[in-house]
Amino acid sequence: MSNGPSRGSSPYHRRYDFESGVSRGRGCEEDDNECSSDPFDIKTTKNASLERLKRWRQAALVLNASRRFRYTLDLKKEEEKEQMRRKIRAHAQVIRAALLFREAGERVNVLGPLVPPHPTGDYAIGREHLASMTRDHNFSALQQYGGVKGLADLLKTNLEKGTIGDDADLLSRRNAFGSNTYPQKKGRSFWMFLWEAWQDLTLIILMIAAAASLALGIKTEGIKEGWYDGGSIAFAVLLVIVVTAVSDYRQSLQFQNLNEEKRNIRLEVIRGGRRVEISIFDIVVGDVIPLKIGDQVPADGILISGHSLAIDESSMTGESKIVHKDQKAPFLMSGCKVADGYGTMLVTSVGINTEWGLLMASISEDTGEETPLQVRLNGVATFIGIVGLLVALAVLVVLLARYFTGHTKDPDGTVQFIRGKTRVGKAVDGAIKIVTVAVTIVVVAVPEGLPLAVTLTLAYSMRKMMADKALVRRLSACETMGSATTICSDKTGTLTLNQMTVVEAYVGGEKMDAPDNALLLSPTLSSLLIEGIAQNTTGSVFMPEGGGDVEISGSPTEKAILYWGVKLGMKFDRVRSESSILHVFPFNSEKKRGGVAVQLPNSEVHIHWKGAAEIVLASCTAYLDKNGSREPMGEDKDKAFRKAIEDMAAGSLRCVAIAYRPYDLDNVPKEEEERAGWQLPEDDLILLAIVGIKDPCRPGVRDSVQLCINAGVKVRMVTGDNIKTAKAIALECGILGSDADAFEPNLIEGSVFRAMSDKEREEVAEKISVMGRSSPNDKLLLVQALRKRGHVVAVTGDGTNDAPALHEADIGLAMGIQGTEVAKENSDIIILDDNFASVVKVVRWGRSVYANIQKFIQFQLTVNVAALIINVVAAVSSGSVPLNAVQLLWVNLIMDTLGALALATEPPTDHLMQRKPVGRSEPLITNIMWRNLIVQALYQVVVLLVLNFHGRSILHLKSDTNAHADKVKNTLIFNAFVLCQIFNEFNARKPDEINVFSGVTRNHLFMGIVGITLVLQIIIIEFLGKFTSTVRLNWKYWLVSVAIGFISWPLAILGKLIPVPETPFGEFFKRRRS
Repeated sequence: MSNGPSRGSSPYHRRYDFESGVSRGRGCEEDDNECSSDPFDIKTTKNASLERLKRWRQAALVLNASRRFRYTLDLKKEEEKEQMRRKIRAHAQVIRAALLFREAGERVNVLGPLVPPHPTGDYAIGREHLASMTRDHNFSALQQYGGVKGLADLLKTNLEKGTIGDDADLLSRRNAFGSNTYPQKKGRSFWMFLWEAWQDLTLIILMIAAAASLALGIKTEGIKEGWYDGGSIAFAVLLVIVVTAVSDYRQSLQFQNLNEEKRNIRLEVIRGGRRVEISIFDIVVGDVIPLKIGDQVPADGILISGHSLAIDESSMTGESKIVHKDQKAPFLMSGCKVADGYGTMLVTSVGINTEWGLLMASISEDTGEETPLQVRLNGVATFIGIVGLLVALAVLVVLLARYFTGHTKDPDGTVQFIRGKTRVGKAVDGAIKIVTVAVTIVVVAVPEGLPLAVTLTLAYSMRKMMADKALVRRLSACETMGSATTICSDKTGTLTLNQMTVVEAYVGGEKMDAPDNALLLSPTLSSLLIEGIAQNTTGSVFMPEGGGDVEISGSPTEKAILYWGVKLGMKFDRVRSESSILHVFPFNSEKKRGGVAVQLPNSEVHIHWKGAAEIVLASCTAYLDKNGSREPMGEDKDKAFRKAIEDMAAGSLRCVAIAYRPYDLDNVPKEEEERAGWQLPEDDLILLAIVGIKDPCRPGVRDSVQLCINAGVKVRMVTGDNIKTAKAIALECGILGSDADAFEPNLIEGSVFRAMSDKEREEVAEKISVMGRSSPNDKLLLVQALRKRGHVVAVTGDGTNDAPALHEADIGLAMGIQGTEVAKENSDIIILDDNFASVVKVVRWGRSVYANIQKFIQFQLTVNVAALIINVVAAVSSGSVPLNAVQLLWVNLIMDTLGALALATEPPTDHLMQRKPVGRSEPLITNIMWRNLIVQALYQVVVLLVLNFHGRSILHLKSDTNAHADKVKNTLIFNAFVLCQIFNEFNARKPDEINVFSGVTRNHLFMGIVGITLVLQIIIIEFLGKFTSTVRLNWKYWLVSVAIGFISWPLAILGKLIPVPETPFGEFFKRRRS
């Protein structure tokens, strides 16, 4: 959730288009957020500058800063975190500088014998020696231990098969070298939350007033009767504090659990000769770990072997410099990312023994993050708070003036204050009661819990989204997803199942009747094909020694081709041992192919290529026929192969070509440094095979796409596959309605889009439904063009090269299974099952967050408006208020904490997906909400004020004493007011639907809170009269109270029949003024 320093900014500003509900570009050159003069108008906090975030904090009216800003970005801690990073980076740079000096000295001086390592437990080397060697990049020490092979022997590790991996072995290694965890700062205790809840300025004033009232009451009326007024206020304040602290503490625990989940990276290690997936926390010293592009280096270690391995060490050094790793520079630092190539590493240090562990232990506490909705609600709370303060001040002035001028009377008509006659103690007590009422009005009027309701609903949503296979990394993405107008989705694994199998194959120049029938292949062709499959791969094949199913690992495409190779008779380990790899060109999403150069025992060199069929085919000048003879690639044969590719692609198959060429060993660079920069020849290739790989659509994906279309969210497919394969899948998924839609620019190739000017791309972007043969940069260009057009863009991505698009998009969605760590780090939400249906669920939850906040605002403002008007009118006209301090504190508790819990945790409904996306600048309080609010507040004010002024005659209390009649009347007003809120809580659930009870019984929390509120209200009226200054009500008055509350239901139905204009009221008044 941490926001971190500003990560760049969008150059586009958006304004709300009232007809479409979508923002439109306005051409503001500044950041979206900088264009607005309103400090609370922040469109996105994803790339907001720290200065911009400071502005709204300074503008907010806050009663309890420690609570209000708890879940926002802690600007001070963010600066401290950056300072700590700089210190540790400086430490790393000092070590490297010292290393260079030492290496220079070693060229002159002959090294003395190595100090023998101290054994640790069952191992011949200790953790300190390992940690210092890796941390200091001490190559000399590594050589004297016997290189990586000697070090593996000291650690009892087989470099090919890894550790034994049984429980006893793992426990022994953890005891000797530690675990891959680091000490984390403990989360705040419940007492800290209790202390923070105390910090509210109004509650402190009320406690002081309660203490003064308690002292004066005991002094004037004795301890038996005199403690009630002060004691009841103190008890009510304590109750508010405890309930607030409990609610906040529960939220905190939810966030802690989610943060744990975010840190838990899954990765593969080699144990007992097979690849197994484990948590990053379960890595031990001695583990052998395969690394590929996009991975995070999970611990400190030494490179065993690698090909074109390049590491981005910027997370540790602070310099965005890519460092190439080989046998001369084999040291790998935990926390760095693999920028290119692949390899395997031997783990030498874990946890706190690594620099990354030290860094994470120092800054592990999350610094929080605000969301745009949170900032806007702070603006709403500030405006309401200022109005409330002015009202409270007016009430205070009026009541004090009336009191000290002798216009305030007791129910029996006695004047409360007579100058020169009333005792000082009694006068002070009267003034304290007036101050208490005024301060309590501030407590009710300032909706301190309003911005925190966002955190509550986000915490609830994030927990539920985990069950829906979505892990939220950035809080703001959760609500932004509700505004998404378009989703740019990958094809493979997201719209399809990612379960690939080779179903068609062209080998030897013709189609194989059975693609896995090895008898149809000549020995020469079979040998070359199997060599290309086994060597030109980042996957692996494990054959259990005792028999059993073959275990294949790698990407889905790699697995499909390796499985096909096994069926053709490939013995993976034997084939790989028969030739040695000279150089690797890892698969590149720009070039759409990958290659490898291998040397055979007879000194022959073969260069194998594998990649997108039409691209590899274009480099082929010959092919091997079924007899293994080389035949030139004539025009007719080239056309036949292209026709085969088109036919397979039209059948929604992914087409991959496998080719090779012989090469002269004398032309291969001899030195390792030269080979690292060697460009593998990719011309004059000889085609070996073209395979068609089937990856079926996910069940239900068509329904999910249709759901998005109905919700006003356009789904666009962006894939690296052939345009015809993309079209076939898009038709199957419902992204393209029919063949009639499959024309340019609806269907476009990445190269065509890339070649356009910026303006052309903007025009075309709106129309694109499918982009085939796209590169990650094409995806980035599409995102930028769509955002310029005012769209709120969600993008899925899994590769390292998708990181810029994920970062640029409003919501970046990384894939949890196939996604690289680099993609995940640049994303906002991780889709744990790689399923498009889960993406749609995220949209529902995003809309639910916004809808729940609106429900809570409507409910809270109704209470605010009604309570303020009732007390103000009564105070000005009669000098007394029907709702006293304790009663108002109880109302505040219902409204703030319990109301937020009930309404902010409503689960999403299908109705949400029948609306258009919420525009970012759409007012929080819509015309529909204003209508509902005014109807309910007006009803409550009118009924309760009529009771206040004419209650004695209406309720037939004229025969009672004035004091008792007033108490009964005020008790009924209080009871009816609370019951109105309970009934209105149901209305708030469905602001724009007639049936407010739909699904209510499924929301157990809502029903529980309503039930608890009702039970507590009965207890307060019937048993706690001394505390709340109420009297018991008979069954008739209870019926009257319930009837007053019940009328709010039919009234809400009638209110919803009143039409409201489309244009927001705020915009209407602005137009009138202009």
